[in-house]
Amino acid sequence: MSEPDGRRRCDWATSAPEYLAYHDDEWGRPLHGDGALFERLSLEAFQSGLSWLIILRKRPAFRAAFAGFEVPAVAAFDDADVARLLANPGIVRNRAKIEATISNARRIVEAVPEGLDALLWSYVPARHRRPRRIADVAATSPESIAMARELRKRGLKFVGPTTAYALMQASGIVDDHIATCWRAV
Repeated sequence: MSEPDGRRRCDWATSAPEYLAYHDDEWGRPLHGDGALFERLSLEAFQSGLSWLIILRKRPAFRAAFAGFEVPAVAAFDDADVARLLANPGIVRNRAKIEATISNARRIVEAVPEGLDALLWSYVPARHRRPRRIADVAATSPESIAMARELRKRGLKFVGPTTAYALMQASGIVDDHIATCWRAV
């Protein structure tokens, strides 16, 4: 679908300004750094069962509430922080997801000595075929299944194969911009 600027985009990107900006500036572009990848991992987990648009609109509040997603800082959160987060209307107030985010930070500190960046980027597919249309975009891949398995083995939560694949898309480990999209490289 084309927008007023004449660029063709993936169909999902045109329904809201937040989607448009996310599509054009972030989705499918290589992202590195443990904090940045922990943010994407956490937000993908919070999105489970919700619209990604809700998460995008709440992202500034999530960043403030979760110490900019700095892994060691979130790993140090305690019961008072859980209570603070549950009372914060700016984020998704789901106790299981909040506790999983804190637990995941602790597990990354304890069980991912190579760093989250190195671990996640080790799952780049040897070959990835660009989807021709939105219906061709996968929900999982052999790599996302393996990534989810490894993350769960290391004690992380809310990291199933579909969430892992969404994380791969969001962080540019795979680039699923459809073939006619201006962002397709």
